[in-house]
Amino acid sequence: MADLEGLIIRLHEKKFTKEEIISRLVDEIKIYKDLTEGEAVELANAVFSETWTTINQKTSRETADILDYSKCEATMHDLGVGCRGEGDFFVHRLLAEISDVGIRTILGPRSQDDAGAVKGKRDVIVVSVDGTHSRLTEFPFIAGFHVTRATMRDVYIKGAKPLALLTDLHLADDGDVGKLFDFMSGIRTVSKLTGVPLVAGSTLRVGGDMVIGTRFVSCVGAVGVVRTPHLIAARTKVKPGDDIIMTEGAGGGTIATTAIYGGLPEVVIETLNVQFIKACETLLNRNLFRKIHAATDWTNGGLRGDCNEICKTAEVGMKIYEKNVESLVNPVVLKMLRDLGIDYLGVSIDSLLIFTSSKHSEEILSALRNARIRCGIIGTVIETPKRAELISDGETKSLEPLYREAAYTKVKKFVGEKSPENKEILMNKTAQAAQEAIKKSEKIIKIISERET
Repeated sequence: MADLEGLIIRLHEKKFTKEEIISRLVDEIKIYKDLTEGEAVELANAVFSETWTTINQKTSRETADILDYSKCEATMHDLGVGCRGEGDFFVHRLLAEISDVGIRTILGPRSQDDAGAVKGKRDVIVVSVDGTHSRLTEFPFIAGFHVTRATMRDVYIKGAKPLALLTDLHLADDGDVGKLFDFMSGIRTVSKLTGVPLVAGSTLRVGGDMVIGTRFVSCVGAVGVVRTPHLIAARTKVKPGDDIIMTEGAGGGTIATTAIYGGLPEVVIETLNVQFIKACETLLNRNLFRKIHAATDWTNGGLRGDCNEICKTAEVGMKIYEKNVESLVNPVVLKMLRDLGIDYLGVSIDSLLIFTSSKHSEEILSALRNARIRCGIIGTVIETPKRAELISDGETKSLEPLYREAAYTKVKKFVGEKSPENKEILMNKTAQAAQEAIKKSEKIIKIISERET
């Protein structure tokens, strides 16, 4: 895929001449478009003209402030955004800060929880959204299946019953429309298996005419309700002394990606199930969420990321017993990860993690096992130290998240898991840009308010 507009801006910054930029655009266009040389040149000139207008246009200071944005001098790559590690969590905390406008919520972005929640007239409305795995653009059914299952999980683990799904599809200009249909087929499969309908959506191109190629990006959201508001499961309710229960996990989009790009595509079959949803339905039907302090799915940055984020949110510590954890990871998936040299504790396994008082553990375990769901206690919540620790072969190790999630493809291994040497500088500039975004919002709010009074 080629971002023609971005390419022009970058080449201009590198002091390329107009002729050189047009030549490069023509080369990119001819890769994807079946155009004559003359047509390709004409399109390149049109794209250049539009972009050049935005680069050089003169406007008032007020309008310029609206159209421009504060630069972090840090890229998505630099901060590992989407890679579910230290950098990603840092950016998400800043996004949460920007989104906080003082409107009361039960679970807002600052909670850094799996889903958000607001109080309705009678019920609590729970909302979640998940983006499609970026490496599954050529495998849309798998992408659709797993992102739908993921967003439903995020609603379920708040103790809510999912009622509806929605989706947003973006396919680049040269993408085959069949990708849209195959992706929707993945959503449809989960929808029919769970009885939760897809009720709304939007379909657009990636970047309109300015982006050529076949890349597919999308998301699926879910909406649910909790009938008993005070029973909503939230990470802040985790307490010292809680048992940590885990259900069997076989992975989702991340494991499917690992299998496909690791040359073991048959492992993808292991990920196609609705066991997580079945487990949550069992807990709802047995009214067991009232005995659960919190629940989460093993996704963000693996068990390393999830446990440490919960420790920060709830101000607790955890002891995790690796032998117990290993026994509940799908053996085919675990073997693949070990054969490929991937840290299974640093990638998404999609297990259900339940935090509950020890007096309720056996009842919850019994209910899940009666529903033919493998599960067990993998650890306990402690008062101090306020961090996650892994007990392995009698040795205690710190279960810390890396800067990025465990590298599960060759490209990710090339990029690495270590933080950049100038991490602190990048983070400081990023935090400053986030503050500027808040100031900009407040300024525009004031302008609009004054005009409309």
